[in-house]
Amino acid sequence: FTTTNILDRPEFAGRLRTRTLDGVRVTGYWSDDFTLAEVKTLRARERIPALRPGNVAYDDQYEIPTLQEVIDLAKAEGAAAGRTVGIYPETKHPTFFAENAANRTSPVRFEDAVVAVLHANYANAPDAPVFIQSFEVGNLQYLRTRTNLPLVQLLNAGTARPYDFVASGDPRTYADLITPAGLDFVNDYARGIGPARDLLIPRPGNVVGAPTTAVADAHRAGLLVHPFTFRAENNFLSAGYRRGADPAALGDYEGEALLYLRLGVDGFFTDHPDLGARAVAASVVPEPSTPLLLAAGGLA
Repeated sequence: FTTTNILDRPEFAGRLRTRTLDGVRVTGYWSDDFTLAEVKTLRARERIPALRPGNVAYDDQYEIPTLQEVIDLAKAEGAAAGRTVGIYPETKHPTFFAENAANRTSPVRFEDAVVAVLHANYANAPDAPVFIQSFEVGNLQYLRTRTNLPLVQLLNAGTARPYDFVASGDPRTYADLITPAGLDFVNDYARGIGPARDLLIPRPGNVVGAPTTAVADAHRAGLLVHPFTFRAENNFLSAGYRRGADPAALGDYEGEALLYLRLGVDGFFTDHPDLGARAVAASVVPEPSTPLLLAAGGLA
């Protein structure tokens, strides 16, 4: 509803419907109910305008990009800057889309469509500047049989479970997957993990606690670690790193990011890549064997 101008498009009002998404009844507009040509008539809007009012000035100015257009932009900007700019696509709700594709006349598994585009642009190279990420497990295991591109297992905090585990009756949680045994399991199909940052440094009551051994455990399992999501507004920062009472004001982003950099993470997701780069430059961690990765555009 809020990330595009679709509510201002009466011709699409009839597309509003309720479906089951990851076991929950949700009313909304669904991407697979639209053609690409229709999507291209929509315009993007700021997702959290109350916290980022300055971004509202850009509402309705830009189309929704295709994967190919994102790749083209990354390559063009990389060429202009004289360095490699990679991409980090996420396969959203794969169980939902797999179930719905099976009900269509000519089902196409969307992972295959994603891989086809990526291979056309980056070949099938394990060192390509691409990471494919997912909160589910089964589709990453499927992707491992289809591509050599690096895969990343996303891990939520708390008692959450991958939805394909829920659907299949597998009792394991994300917390199980970040144990040494779980990380060995993940290493069978993924190149890295993308944990919620509370899995690395718990924040009970939003107060920074003692770090876990997750980074060291993942590295021992041969996995990269890319936590999410680092945002600079007070609303998202831990106690002690906020500046003032305004939830939309920028706090001590760099100070909090340094806590994770000093643990030895290999990169991180951020909505503020400029501030993230500044934090990396200010970090006192030893020079990593590979450059730290900043993935712009954070996970929810």
